[in-house]
Amino acid sequence: MATLGVNIDHVATIRQARRTVEPDPVWAAALAEVGGADGITVHLREDRRHIQDRDLEVLRRTVQVKLNLECSIVPEMVAIACRVKPDQVTLVPERREEVTTEGGLDVVGHRDAVQDAVGRLAAAGIGVSLFIDPAPRQIDAAIDLGVAAAELHTGCYANAADERGREDRLVELARAGVMVRQGGLALAAGHGLTYRNVVPVARLDGMGELNIGHSIVARAVLVGFTEAVREMKRLIE
Repeated sequence: MATLGVNIDHVATIRQARRTVEPDPVWAAALAEVGGADGITVHLREDRRHIQDRDLEVLRRTVQVKLNLECSIVPEMVAIACRVKPDQVTLVPERREEVTTEGGLDVVGHRDAVQDAVGRLAAAGIGVSLFIDPAPRQIDAAIDLGVAAAELHTGCYANAADERGREDRLVELARAGVMVRQGGLALAAGHGLTYRNVVPVARLDGMGELNIGHSIVARAVLVGFTEAVREMKRLIE
């Protein structure tokens, strides 16, 4: 059964809209844990558009479950990760103009930079996951780098225009998942997953972890954070 990593970035997005102190993502993390979250995920972006350095520092001291930090491969961000020492770092692509992450990390095209980041994180004793598209070349590159896990980008599945498109993308994810596991990596998935589309992905063979943020935060506005997490956990289970 897959575990649930709750991404709390968009709690910080609401706070940063007014540049104030609330809602505090640290509180959201605590409520997510009460709701059964198996992990807390945050993305510290280079432009600090939502999660701030202070948030990461406090979360490292207070989160009692797995803390997963998403960050880019640039040396500044890797250095922060090495200093804070989350339980896991997931390396992701990052472009300033995007609203949210729009695809997987191009491990093939940026192999030297990714390898350097992976090496620095491993030397600091931090497990590394790569957020990648469900493409054989990217999976092979991740396996070659010896990382602990691969998180498959599920955006194309989530954004498919019709049921046939979703089924095709689900088959693609299933095949990619087999490759990941045969390569000895832990399997995770995330991006665009909601209460309406998560179950087929959760049912994929060997799925170990799902990272979900926006949908849970949106639901929490209506029912509260703890209940929103509980509802997602029930679906995954």
